[in-house]
Amino acid sequence: MRQAIGAAGLTFKAKTSGNGFSTARSLTRGLLPIITIAGLSGGLFWLTSIYEGSLRDPRYLDGWVLAGGMGLQLFFHLAIKSGFSPRSVLRWRTFHIFLGYLLIAAFVSHCDFSWPDSAFEWMLWLGFVLVTMSGAASAFLVWSMRSKLLADSSLSFERIPVRRAELEREVQAAIMTDDPAHIALGLPQPPYDAWIADLYANQLREFLQGPGNALAHLIGSQRPLRHLIDEIDEVSRYVDARNRDKLDVIRDLVIEKDGLDFAHVHLRLSRGLMFLHVPITYALMVLTVAHVMIVYAFASGGW
Repeated sequence: MRQAIGAAGLTFKAKTSGNGFSTARSLTRGLLPIITIAGLSGGLFWLTSIYEGSLRDPRYLDGWVLAGGMGLQLFFHLAIKSGFSPRSVLRWRTFHIFLGYLLIAAFVSHCDFSWPDSAFEWMLWLGFVLVTMSGAASAFLVWSMRSKLLADSSLSFERIPVRRAELEREVQAAIMTDDPAHIALGLPQPPYDAWIADLYANQLREFLQGPGNALAHLIGSQRPLRHLIDEIDEVSRYVDARNRDKLDVIRDLVIEKDGLDFAHVHLRLSRGLMFLHVPITYALMVLTVAHVMIVYAFASGGW
C-alpha cells in the first residue's frame, strides 16, 4: 500500500511541472461562473435599488425577473423529454444550474430579506427553497461523482450493475489463470494460487457481488477500500512475480469496483432528490401564476 502511494506521489511530482498552466486554466474556468453569478446578482440588487429610488415598487421588477427565470427553467425538462442530443441536454443542464443560482438572488430581493406574511406566501417560499436545495444538492452529487470517475464520465445508473458483473468475472478469470510452465512440466502447483483463492473467498467475493459501503461513500471515507487493498498487498508480499502481477490486476479491478459503489450511492441519492425537485417545480409554477394574478387583481382594485 505504501509503495503504491509512493509511486503515485512520484508520478504526481513528475506531472506537476508540466501541468501548471492547465491547472491555472482549470481554476480560472471554475471561478468564472462564480464571479459571473456574483456580478449579475449584485447588478440585480443595484437595479432594484434604483427602481425603488424612482418611487416604484421594486417587487414588480424582481418578481418578473424571478417569474421569467422560472419559466426558462422549464425548457430544461422539455429538452430532456424531446429527444435532444446528449450535447444539447448537457448545455441546457449547465444553463439550468447557472440560472438557478441567479434566481436565488432574485428570490432574496423579491422577499426583501423578510419572512412571508400569509399561508399562501409561505407555500411559495417553502416551494422555492425546496426546489433550490434539492437542485443544488443533486448538482453537487453529480459533480462530485464526475470528479472522481474521470475515466468514465458517461457512467449511467443502469450501466453500473452490468459493469459490476463484468468486474466480478474479470477477477475470477484472473484468479483461475494457471502457470503454463508448471502445467507443461507436470510440476506441483505452489500454494500461491490457493492463497489468492482464499483471499477472494474471504475478502473479495461479497464485495464484488453487489453494491456496498454506502455509508462510507456518503461520508467520503476510504477505510473499506484501504482495508481490501492492504489485504491484497499483504498476500502480494509472499508470492512470485507472476502472481504478483495477477494481484496487481485484481487490485485495479477492486479500485474500479469501489468507484462503481461510489457512483451507485450518489446517483441513487441524486435520483431521489429529483423525485422531490421535479413535482415541486411544477407545483411552484402553478402557485406562481396564481400569485401574479392575485397581485395584479389587488393592484387594479378588482379584488
